[in-house]
Amino acid sequence: MTGLWWHLILAFMAGTGIGAFYFGGLWWTVRRLPTEAHPARLTLLSLLVRIALSMGALYVVMGGEWERLLAAVLGAMTVRFVMVRRLSPH
Repeated sequence: MTGLWWHLILAFMAGTGIGAFYFGGLWWTVRRLPTEAHPARLTLLSLLVRIALSMGALYVVMGGEWERLLAAVLGAMTVRFVMVRRLSPH
């Protein structure tokens, strides 16, 4: 049982890294849009890169166990919650 908790904690931590990459990339993209010559191209390219790398990382972290996937997604959603709270205008 101890090994399971350790794997879930590591998956959660990996999920926070994945979430930071995904939502940090989204924040960076949105901030660059007003100055971009081709905003649609930037948006599409950013979306494809963020989704491909995040899904690939989640697949690796999952390791065939749905519990690890759930822990990683919870980590990513925690980062999303924190970023929305910290980056939103007050």
